[in-house]
Amino acid sequence: MLIESRPATDPEIATLVVAQQRELRTADGGLDGQVTVTHDDIRYLAVVANGQAVACGGLQSLDASTGEIKRMYVRPAHRGRGIARQLLTALEELAFRQGHSVVRLETGTYLPAALGLYASCGYDRIPVYGDVGNPYSVCFAKRLPVAA
Repeated sequence: MLIESRPATDPEIATLVVAQQRELRTADGGLDGQVTVTHDDIRYLAVVANGQAVACGGLQSLDASTGEIKRMYVRPAHRGRGIARQLLTALEELAFRQGHSVVRLETGTYLPAALGLYASCGYDRIPVYGDVGNPYSVCFAKRLPVAA
């Protein structure tokens, strides 16, 4: 398994993001007004197995010290293998290299596996931030280690 950087325009990233959004709309009951905008300034990482991207996640800079993890997704056939945890660690490392001291993210109460992952990786719940219109939103943040 390989984790590599991919542009936002990469067709495999686009396919994974569409699958993620479809799954989220099914899980949240198809809430009205939930629109996904794929930003060109998100730096994506893809997890590649047997030559195919099986997972993705992105990092968007919110300001000089804060990065936001976006679009974390693992194809269902590849879940339960620790891929999301490895991808999350790689995204945190990317955030650190970009000078961020904090990463945050938004997920949903209807995603118990995601809630468990973030809590077990040292993320703390924070108040909902930004322009989130989903009543099931849950936000997390993690302070990254300071360089020695």
